[in-house]
Amino acid sequence: MPAPAHVQRVRDAVEPLIAAAGLYLEDIEVTRAGARSVVRIVVDLEEDAVGGLDLERVAAISRDISTAIDAADEFAGELTLEVSSPGVSRLLTERRHFTRARGRLLSLRLVDGSSLMGRLTDVDRSTDDDAVLVLVPEVPAVKGRRPVVGDPVRLRLAEVRDGRVEVELTRMAELPDDAFADVLDDDETDEPAHDPTGLEG
Repeated sequence: MPAPAHVQRVRDAVEPLIAAAGLYLEDIEVTRAGARSVVRIVVDLEEDAVGGLDLERVAAISRDISTAIDAADEFAGELTLEVSSPGVSRLLTERRHFTRARGRLLSLRLVDGSSLMGRLTDVDRSTDDDAVLVLVPEVPAVKGRRPVVGDPVRLRLAEVRDGRVEVELTRMAELPDDAFADVLDDDETDEPAHDPTGLEG
């Protein structure tokens, strides 16, 4: 289904500069709230990148996106621009989602109705027809004990309905501060309200 015309025009205006910054345009949503337009843009690191998108890069690309939307003159009146990273709450459905989640503990729902929890160690993209997820099954243990780990399994992406990243509170203390950038709620990475007319406030 084609995107609405105003969404496509925003995409045309911002996608080249997002790509030039080494980022990926994940999603665009445009809504109206009274006289105000709300543009929500989700950006992510490129597929092969490791780690989360830090807040400084989100803030920098937010300024560039704001300038591009102003120049496109797409919206009359007040505009709120919200730019964020996907966060761990994103539903994993595409190959790039899983590739970005390498090293994470995932819960998967499979097409056959079963489920699987495991740590994603690799995404095999050596074949053109379908990617293969390599997971080490892992069952969380009670506090103070190591999780129960199984033998690695290989799943074709076509066998997976979707997946989610499991937040591992016991591991957070071991990670550097910038590792939490993709765990923040969207509101914590949003650019503040923006008024292209200069009339707000």
